[in-house]
Amino acid sequence: MTKTIFAVLTALTLTSCNNNKTTNNNMSEQKQIVEKYMDGFRATDHEKILSCLTDDVVWEMPGFYLHNGIEAFDKEIENPNADGHPDIKVIRLLEEGDIVVAEGTVKAKMKDGNKLDAVFCDVFHFTNGKISKLTSYLMFKNTLNNTTK
Repeated sequence: MTKTIFAVLTALTLTSCNNNKTTNNNMSEQKQIVEKYMDGFRATDHEKILSCLTDDVVWEMPGFYLHNGIEAFDKEIENPNADGHPDIKVIRLLEEGDIVVAEGTVKAKMKDGNKLDAVFCDVFHFTNGKISKLTSYLMFKNTLNNTTK
């Protein structure tokens, strides 16, 4: 009896805490789009990534760059110095209204033998079911030198 009450209360709590539109797997549509976007980057799949974006998307990394429009975004998908696809792990997805925040790690091998090892926090703004603005915060755990091989 106690286990049944606990299960019902847990289900009610989870349902009431999630006020965003969800699908069968209990992940909201916006979070699913962020996952699709990340999968696109893992495979360097331009089409998959771009399908998640509005035409007038804005991508900003404060202090580093500001890209306006899907064409500018497309040019930044691949790092010409990278050797292969990045290893991106999403640790946490948080959602409130039309915003999803993704926290994670990214690792990549570089053509010069160095390795990229960083943590990120991406803030995705949605308009009509697509990403309309992305603000990326990135912190390197190394200095891209050969001592991290």
